[in-house]
Amino acid sequence: MDHDTDPVTGTYSDEPRLALLTHAEARETVELLQAVEQLDPDGRGRAAGQLAADLARRLPEP
Repeated sequence: MDHDTDPVTGTYSDEPRLALLTHAEARETVELLQAVEQLDPDGRGRAAGQLAADLARRLPEP
């Protein structure tokens, strides 16, 4: 069975789907990633800071 080419079947609700994260949760995630960047004593926190910046740019203005 090839999962990449098999059609998706099933019934789906017409109800609106919720976002994976709410706006508040996404903002909190960015803040936590920035904290991780500051707390990493070995300098590897830059990756968390970069991810925080990337996510922050994708969020709509409050």
